[in-house]
Amino acid sequence: MTGVAGNAPATLKVGVDIKHTWRGDLTVDLVAPDGTAYRLKNSSGSDSADNIITTYTVDASSEVANGTWRLKVQDVAAADTGKIDSWKVTF
Repeated sequence: MTGVAGNAPATLKVGVDIKHTWRGDLTVDLVAPDGTAYRLKNSSGSDSADNIITTYTVDASSEVANGTWRLKVQDVAAADTGKIDSWKVTF
């Protein structure tokens, strides 16, 4: 992110489109430029649906807006597969 003055908003929007055959296996974090991770989604063994296509709201107001924001997705179980189709941060 470049050209955004000041800190990120308290209502930072993070849109994700993740294809996965058992979304409950996944944890999803937004990682700020300083390395701070904001948990967007916890894993849940009872969530057997496919895919995560949603927008999360994060209070990232303590973070400087400019810098490299990353999405970290971890599959905490074996057997299923997936991929990140797209994601975006909206200031």
